[in-house]
Amino acid sequence: MPTHLKARAAAEVSGPEARDFLQSLVTNDIAAMKPGDALWAGLLTPQGKILFDFFVYDADDDRFLLDVSAAQRDALLQRMSMYKLRREVEIAPREELAVADGEVSGAMACFADPRLAEMGMRSIVPQEIAAELPGDAKEYHARRISLGLPDTDTDIGTGKLFPHEANFDQLGGVSFTKGCYVGQEVVSRMQHRSNTRNRLLPVTGEKALTSGMEITGSGKRIGEIFSTAEDKAIALVRLDRAAAAIEAGEPLMAGDVAIRLMHPSWAQFDVPGA
Repeated sequence: MPTHLKARAAAEVSGPEARDFLQSLVTNDIAAMKPGDALWAGLLTPQGKILFDFFVYDADDDRFLLDVSAAQRDALLQRMSMYKLRREVEIAPREELAVADGEVSGAMACFADPRLAEMGMRSIVPQEIAAELPGDAKEYHARRISLGLPDTDTDIGTGKLFPHEANFDQLGGVSFTKGCYVGQEVVSRMQHRSNTRNRLLPVTGEKALTSGMEITGSGKRIGEIFSTAEDKAIALVRLDRAAAAIEAGEPLMAGDVAIRLMHPSWAQFDVPGA
């Protein structure tokens, strides 16, 4: 059954120059979208770190709906407005709309999660429809954690991670063929270097895990537990240190809980011990 994702919110970018405006700002290829398409993208700092990540839905030629963290929406729109200048673009919150997990009748937009088809459908719906849906997102988060998909608020944050660290390169969140955008040079360098040391990864523990646990191996800090679902979690892990600990026969520990790194189906890089 669909679920109202209360931690998400909707916004809109519209106008004759909306497509070109977004194309010049975000990590993914807005110019290649057609009405009905959706993609995952980020707005970066000039130094290449993720300020905001969100889903973009092409509603028509001049209008795009955004599915974004509710806690970040106002800051995202303010940041976008800094780049507007004299372009014919309107940037606005859509307070009358909400976001749901699943396909919902009467939705303004409904699309498959562009990161991974197994995650299912997402919908942008009127608030009155969302109010009739269950609001407990526990199953939604358990599903995304098991698939290794990060959450904006609990995993990615703002100004903390580079796109490769959040697996934008693995999950279709960045285009390496489009033109320039904010932070593009740093992302391009990381892609050509091909040795991203830190990655968000799904992990599993011998017992329940808690957000904020420090991950260690061979006595060294190698990461941190972020979002959790009982004995499963998303963690930021330094891969080279994890590999060294495993090669030395040392367990990886989150606090006093032994953990194992998982290799998600979408990952095209080696995961130590998986």
